[in-house]
Amino acid sequence: MIPRITLDNSQLLSDDLGKPELSDLCSMTMAIDSILAQIDSEISRLTQARSLLAGSGSSTTTARKTRKTAAKGRKSRVLSPEARKRIADAQRKRWAAQKAKSK
Repeated sequence: MIPRITLDNSQLLSDDLGKPELSDLCSMTMAIDSILAQIDSEISRLTQARSLLAGSGSSTTTARKTRKTAAKGRKSRVLSPEARKRIADAQRKRWAAQKAKSK
């Protein structure tokens, strides 16, 4: 059986129920700061571990190097002037059709 808890009006209206004291606030702030410091140190430790696993240097430089080497390996595509003109003319035609449609 669950016991019933009853409060009288004097207990509900007391000043010390809902207001934390200044020392409680300070200790809570210090606890939060401590937790944040621990999280920051853990993040830096994990970042170091990740960079070691990914290879030398940070992971962002490794990703950049990978993209650059992939771009270097690919041959650049060159369009002839005639092809560029055909593409430009086709785009102008699409723009004109869109403009005429909106009027």
